[in-house]
Amino acid sequence: MNKRAFLQAIQTEVTAFNSAVATVEGDWIVKGFIDIAKNIYTISVDTKVISKIMELLLFPELVRFSEKYGLKMVLVQQQNFYPDISFVDENNHRFALDLKSTYRTDTGRVNGMTLGAFTGYFRERNSTKNITFPYGSYAGHYVLGVIYSKADGAIDERKRYTLDELESITSVVKDFQFFAQEKYRIALDRPGSGNTKNIGSVVEIGRLINGTGPFAALGEKVFDDYWMYYLTEDMARAAELRKRPYTNLQSYLKYRRLTK
Repeated sequence: MNKRAFLQAIQTEVTAFNSAVATVEGDWIVKGFIDIAKNIYTISVDTKVISKIMELLLFPELVRFSEKYGLKMVLVQQQNFYPDISFVDENNHRFALDLKSTYRTDTGRVNGMTLGAFTGYFRERNSTKNITFPYGSYAGHYVLGVIYSKADGAIDERKRYTLDELESITSVVKDFQFFAQEKYRIALDRPGSGNTKNIGSVVEIGRLINGTGPFAALGEKVFDDYWMYYLTEDMARAAELRKRPYTNLQSYLKYRRLTK
């Protein structure tokens, strides 16, 4: 299986993922946590909580995906390792899949996602630190994304429900939209937030779905080169540089003399 075939396969399968996480009305099938006394507690709208539960819901779908296409599925061994799942075909071609979720801020935009580190294993491509297999050994790097909307109105997280009240519990998120893209095609030319060393994503839903971020037309080699040598202000100071070589894609292209 090559890069294009893997992407086409996962894009085909995600069209059916809604049924694994949502009711026919579009509400999340998860209503809360239950204790041994059968009390149900509503879920926080914390994005980390939602992301983790979403991973658990999608796991059976991804197992079916791996079986359908004859792929070995290798799960991440430790928290904060990359990627969430590695798929390996019969010829030992490896495909990295990271699961990401984000919420809509309006009809056409989302809050954004981080697409993994641009230091460590990203730059040291033979390293096995904080990564399942060396970064350079993967045939492709992909994002399986889920976009959702937060429920209308406030959710009282202190309230407890009984099993008889299950249907009356408001789902904290709804209206899911899945997509799959190569990582470089949805990446931005700046970190995800603040001074973190994670790659940011585009926030326009259309660009996420269609994979039309700023690196899409330039190719993965430019994306790799840009982020392998990108410096934050702190990194530039630590390297005793007067200023950063480039700060965005426009200045990078000029720095690399790739513009006319």
